[in-house]
Amino acid sequence: MSWSSISARDVAPQRWKNNGGWTRELLAWPHSNDWTLRISVADIEADGPFSAFECVQRWFGVLSGEGVRLAGMDRRGGDGLLSFDGAQAPDCQLINGPTRDFNLMHRRGRGRMQVFRAEQAWPAHGQLVALFTAEGGTLTHGGRPMPLAPLSLAWCESPVAQALQFEGEGEAWWMVWSESA
Repeated sequence: MSWSSISARDVAPQRWKNNGGWTRELLAWPHSNDWTLRISVADIEADGPFSAFECVQRWFGVLSGEGVRLAGMDRRGGDGLLSFDGAQAPDCQLINGPTRDFNLMHRRGRGRMQVFRAEQAWPAHGQLVALFTAEGGTLTHGGRPMPLAPLSLAWCESPVAQALQFEGEGEAWWMVWSESA
């Protein structure tokens, strides 16, 4: 039981097939070629539809920039995460220029995914617990502090059932995956 972390700033961006932006994959778990969860930071540079992902639930949040109009709704930084069916491939238009965004994808039928703001302490549970922070901060588990840089993801498989707490500024989300649905 140890925590791993990665910052999007340390990941080489990968160009999208449609040339509309870049992705920095932070985690594809448990395997990159057959993932149950995929967490990334994306830079959207041009209008266009999202890629379709059948049998995938997606969460999307604007981290910086003026925002996007996604599936007819304006989404801006601070709005939290929008969850939607990945098969829908909604159309996306930029609002006054490029954005940087958070993306979480979960394959349906492979366990249960819970996502919520990191505003309070709570007991660790689940087979995988992760925290994403836009601005950085400190994750504390069992009294042990772990500093996180901006645009960082920290995760732990089968964490010890001790209190988890995050202190930091800006958007931050807990993600908890359990085998049972």
